[in-house]
Amino acid sequence: MSTLRIKGGRVIDPQHGEDAVRDIGVRDGRIVDLHAKEAVTEEIDASGCVVMAGGIDLHSHIGGGKVNLARMLLPEDHRLNREPIPLPSNPLELASCGHCTPGTLATGYRYAEMGYTSAFEPAMLLANARHAHMEMGDVPILDHGAYVMLGNDELFLQMLAEERDFELLRDYVAWTVNAAKAMGVKVVNPGGISAFKFNQRKLDVDEDHVHWRITPRKVVHTLARAIDELGLPHPLHIHGSNLGVAGNIESTLATIDALEGQRAHLTHIQFHAYGTEGPKKFSSAAQQLIEAVNANKNISIDVGQIMFGQTVTASGDSMRQHAQHGFAHPRKWVGADIECDAGCGVVPFKYREQSFVNALQWVIGLEIFLLVDDPWRVVLTTDHPNGAPFTSYPHLIRLLMDKSFRDEQLARLHPDVAAQSQLASIKRELSLNEIAIMTRGGPARLLGLKDRGHLAAGAAADIAVYRTDANPETMFTAPEHVFKDGVRVSRAGIITATPTGGTHFVQPAFDRGIEKTLQQYSDQHLSVAYRHATIGHDELCRCTNGGRLLPAECFSAVH
Repeated sequence: MSTLRIKGGRVIDPQHGEDAVRDIGVRDGRIVDLHAKEAVTEEIDASGCVVMAGGIDLHSHIGGGKVNLARMLLPEDHRLNREPIPLPSNPLELASCGHCTPGTLATGYRYAEMGYTSAFEPAMLLANARHAHMEMGDVPILDHGAYVMLGNDELFLQMLAEERDFELLRDYVAWTVNAAKAMGVKVVNPGGISAFKFNQRKLDVDEDHVHWRITPRKVVHTLARAIDELGLPHPLHIHGSNLGVAGNIESTLATIDALEGQRAHLTHIQFHAYGTEGPKKFSSAAQQLIEAVNANKNISIDVGQIMFGQTVTASGDSMRQHAQHGFAHPRKWVGADIECDAGCGVVPFKYREQSFVNALQWVIGLEIFLLVDDPWRVVLTTDHPNGAPFTSYPHLIRLLMDKSFRDEQLARLHPDVAAQSQLASIKRELSLNEIAIMTRGGPARLLGLKDRGHLAAGAAADIAVYRTDANPETMFTAPEHVFKDGVRVSRAGIITATPTGGTHFVQPAFDRGIEKTLQQYSDQHLSVAYRHATIGHDELCRCTNGGRLLPAECFSAVH
């Protein structure tokens, strides 16, 4: 039985209000309290280093059909000029590459090299759940999980339109989460993906679906209530209406209102915080959003920060992706649908510093990070790969921690942007403690991961040891040591081990009487019978390469 001591590092653990120099002990994959004179197998001198829990990416597209479509759509992203990227020199790394959407193996390697130990796929369709779990299981090192998509599936919309008993809808949500082995529920453009198939090109929060005659407001409210009553740790994960549309701040505020105080997480919120002011009729509505988030403690957000350069947008929001496909760079795109229950649009895109719209998007995201008053309700994301690849995180962290650097970058942008925004006047620089909250403690709390995101005794030994540096980008690019469950997986940016990660999921209770409704619907409309949709524990273990199953506890439900 090996024992590790990480000695003399500056431990930053916001969950326990800790910022102090102390030792960290590790035994059997868990953090333990060690006596100062206790013999250990290995001791690491962490003086001059910052010690944090392993990073947790709450929203990153790393598994499922749309991610593979993105990889196949950009073969040039996996080459240098016209030649394949060279094979890795590290014998522990198998061949895998890509920048915008790295292959599964490269995804695990690059995350671990930055000190991340968990990542969550935010858009898993029930009909495609096995594929998503297998892809996530192929990502080395990282623990993972996924949110199952609801709110555009025709059975849910039909039951909502027919005003079926709420309990039936709640049981349907619970059955779906159980069947998909999901960590939570996501709604994308509530009702809008379905409406698009009926030739509706937009759907505002209080506008009727052309076929079902129900509104996104009703969809959001019903799903949020179901999740609260089922006791799911993670609130409803909402990709709102009118993504990317000037003036969509009104949709965002209406969505918050629709919740009526119920919990919700508004994802990639930068794409939903646009006004119509100014000569170009496109402006930052970050201040309005921030006021609403600050005033509604039931709301959490992640930002979906954009970074300049080539990426690829991959989303279940087929309505908005169709509307944006004319801006594709390179000029190609893919649209798809599965079982008439969800959409998919993959559109390559290049964000440009001299584009007024792109530059203002960059500014809006940073304004949100810097002005929301509670860091526990703001999670650091780029909505990988939509805003930028996740490998941009160290650069983003520097922008948030270094005002002079931020001002230098702002000066390079389209000249009208600074005049249209308040970023230049914001003096705040985020602290290491706030970065730890946004990348560790906050995501763990929002997901109900009680033994992750902190460094107290009993926690999983997911640990990142960063060498202190005046340049935060340098500091967060390649930690001195990264441990996953007590195993060193990276040393100064070099992969040293590739263990299989575990799968997080929840198992809410439900009345099995819902299965009669499911059977009738699937027999009539679906190609896969409902009874074949359910993924059992043994099958999940096989899908994920034998990784550990990590069920999360549901809190006490109110019904």
